[in-house]
Amino acid sequence: MSEVKKELEYDEEDSLRFIQEHLPEEMKDEFSDDEINYIVDLIYEFYEDKGFLDASEESEIEIDEDELLDYIFENARKDNVREFTDEQIEAIVAGELAYCDTLNLFD
Repeated sequence: MSEVKKELEYDEEDSLRFIQEHLPEEMKDEFSDDEINYIVDLIYEFYEDKGFLDASEESEIEIDEDELLDYIFENARKDNVREFTDEQIEAIVAGELAYCDTLNLFD
């Protein structure tokens, strides 16, 4: 009997739902979908700037979370989409990174 392996792929709606569900209790229902997607977009802009999205599957990617957060803090304040606190940004980023971990995207 052959075993079928389901390949998990990134899904923006699943990511959004995952982040909303994993926010700290005091932050639940505090962000619109667009506000969360904005922070997630900044994460992927950082990845693109670092060349992570162009890396081959064999390449090992090390994400410096402090550098990632600094990038998002700087750009979120510059873009002034909303006044995010550092804690809010950290919670959204943690949710996105946890979602990616469930998919083993950065093994």
